Amino acid sequence: MRDIEASRRFYGALFEVLGIPIGGGAEDYFWADELFVSSPDSRAAQGVLTGRHHLAFQGRDRAMVDAFFQAGLAAGGEDNGAPSERRYHPGYYACFLLDPDGNNIEAVFHGEAKRSADAVEISF
Repeated sequence: MRDIEASRRFYGALFEVLGIPIGGGAEDYFWADELFVSSPDSRAAQGVLTGRHHLAFQGRDRAMVDAFFQAGLAAGGEDNGAPSERRYHPGYYACFLLDPDGNNIEAVFHGEAKRSADAVEISF
């Protein structure tokens, strides 16, 4: 990320809405759940920025998608598609924001669709 502090504010606001805690970080990186964000000069990035990404996060309901969108705008995100029904499948309600680096960040509520699992659990 070109501006780690702008990214920290943006993702911090979104994760607060989703109930995902920031797991940790330092001056040049932070992480939450399976997302790791770093500056290009961080040892963690090895000096290379990745390309543009589309990340989607599941909301519990439409209200969470709406709150995600508002929090993202307030934290410096750019509107890339206000919350609304999409044509992907019946009940697909989503919004899209561009993060400070131009990545497409989505929140989606799948309506009546059933999730196969609440989360992926990894154990060793």
